Amino acid sequence: MRDEYDDTIAGKKLSPESLMMSYGYRPEWSEGAIKSPIFQTSTFVFQTAAEGKRFFALAEGSVEAEDGEKPGLIYSRLNNPDLEILENRLRLWDGADRGLVFASGMAAITTAMLAYLRPGDVLLHSAPIYGGTDHFVHDVLPEFGILTVKWEPDMSEGDIDVALEAVLEGRRLGAILMETPANPTNDLFSIAMARRIADRHGDGERRVPVAVDNTFLGPLWQHPLKHGADLVIYSATKYIGGHSDLIAGAVLGCHEMMEPVAGMRTVLGSMATPLTSWLMMRSLETLDLRMRRETESAQKIAAFLVAHPKVVDVGYLGLLKEGDPGYEIHKEQADGPGAMITFWIDGDEEEAFRFIDSLSLIHLAVSLGSTETLVEHPATMTHAGLDPDEKKKLRVNGALVRLSIGVENPDDLIHDISTALDAV
Repeated sequence: MRDEYDDTIAGKKLSPESLMMSYGYRPEWSEGAIKSPIFQTSTFVFQTAAEGKRFFALAEGSVEAEDGEKPGLIYSRLNNPDLEILENRLRLWDGADRGLVFASGMAAITTAMLAYLRPGDVLLHSAPIYGGTDHFVHDVLPEFGILTVKWEPDMSEGDIDVALEAVLEGRRLGAILMETPANPTNDLFSIAMARRIADRHGDGERRVPVAVDNTFLGPLWQHPLKHGADLVIYSATKYIGGHSDLIAGAVLGCHEMMEPVAGMRTVLGSMATPLTSWLMMRSLETLDLRMRRETESAQKIAAFLVAHPKVVDVGYLGLLKEGDPGYEIHKEQADGPGAMITFWIDGDEEEAFRFIDSLSLIHLAVSLGSTETLVEHPATMTHAGLDPDEKKKLRVNGALVRLSIGVENPDDLIHDISTALDAV
């Protein structure tokens, strides 16, 4: 029988989609159950006091594990079988050393940033970003004495250096936080450029972390760690969960860069529950199938939208052509276009609302990456709290509509969209 952490057969390395069924778990641990049970428990029994002492010493890092020794189970805020199996499987998609799962995407982002940012630091972040992240960056971090600098889509590397120099006197660059593609516009940002900027501001003792929110493309279509990122972040509610029935987040990276994040998660208690972890294990088994089907459908729908007379512009990565802004970045760092489409309707909020309210098959809800197709109006919903001037500058306006394509028949989705556009 293969070891629970064996990812090869006769020397052949297996693909993540094959390992999602069994990696990190052995049926004989649980009465032969082919799927891991839900370990719905708060605490775990030690066989002896000496064993408890050893487990705590390993967890606190006061001793090092011996060869082959694994940390023992202590308390579900620290470790739980469902959490550990999920984290071991999730890290395979991005080629990470370690994965951590959180109670929400915002818990993942805030925990990762608080692990590295200190009072007086400067955070460089791409713009636009998800509304919840924007609130954390602009309303919460300043309360801790942390300044922020925006990296907008049309800024060159030199422009960013100038913007940083204007605020860095007596301060240090604490971290770089990126969304690429950006929510909701699908604007792209270069991870390689972020790495260069970070390296110019680090030194031999401190590496400036580059964190990439990879929610829009998910673990199938983009692998930021391969392009210079230190941390890849997900709202696992979206493509990883994929069924609109859980809330979760994830952070992945190398052992060294993940250690501060793991310590902060333990203190904040922001990890996912056993049930949520179990549900995500189920979802990982079909992640490849779901994301490929959704992407195939999105390509057909984007082609329909770009040719429609009532659509002014379409933001979809699969439509990028040589010479377009973002084309070279997408070619360099992504493996596919994903299933997120943004488009600007011919009109403003009134026309966008009329289109949205005329849809039948597609649901109006503020999430993405699920099996059902969803529509939302970013300017008044997910990004309602953004600064009005910034929304105008970044085209997060009344005409913008965001679609997350699901697994329905694409022809049915196009018919629904066509009928709704006729009502505008």
